[in-house]
Amino acid sequence: MKNTVLSSTIGVTLLGGGKVEPATLSHALTLAPHLVAADGAAQTALEYGYMPKAVIGDFDSLSSDMRKQMPSEILHHIAEQDSTDFEKCLSRVDAPLILGVGFMGARIDHELSVYNTLVRFPEKRCLIVGEYDICLHAPRQLRLELEVGTRVSLFPLKPVAGASSGLLWPIENIAFAPGGRIGTSNEASDKTVDLEFYDDGMLLILPRHTLPRLLDALNVRVD
Repeated sequence: MKNTVLSSTIGVTLLGGGKVEPATLSHALTLAPHLVAADGAAQTALEYGYMPKAVIGDFDSLSSDMRKQMPSEILHHIAEQDSTDFEKCLSRVDAPLILGVGFMGARIDHELSVYNTLVRFPEKRCLIVGEYDICLHAPRQLRLELEVGTRVSLFPLKPVAGASSGLLWPIENIAFAPGGRIGTSNEASDKTVDLEFYDDGMLLILPRHTLPRLLDALNVRVD
């Protein structure tokens, strides 16, 4: 079991090395106030005026000059190369909510590895927040309150089936699978959307503006 670096009773914002707008990071921190930087993302944090609670990674993209600008006790060097910096962070942060920013829209191999990690850590309540979309590993059951017409996309990273109500195209009797059937650009046909999945492995992708409603659906308290 991985050693916990940060244990929090409130949300954690996990900052990645991709491009992230200052307003996006600021908004994430209003919802998840503790900041953790993945490796070289610490430079972005400092440039935007934030000192992370922790910096976690193999430090291949964190210069010695940058390290000197931060207290040594917040630097957590994980030398092994069997996991990504995102996985190193996710597996060592314990919090009721983790918002990942700076992980969408940069290198596609890095982004895909993030989604793969989400599926392998289903117990972590981690939402990846981009400029346009949010993505999470879908819980087995979820009730969402959405505006009719809201895009609801489903992307399986494992074979998985489920049931739904309130979707324009119901998902009953569909065998979702990587390389097979996927659920791009479904949409809410009712103000209440109920989703049920019979196994782990489904990614849920929603427009960024639905984040408050998603947090409500996940029963995440944001003070």
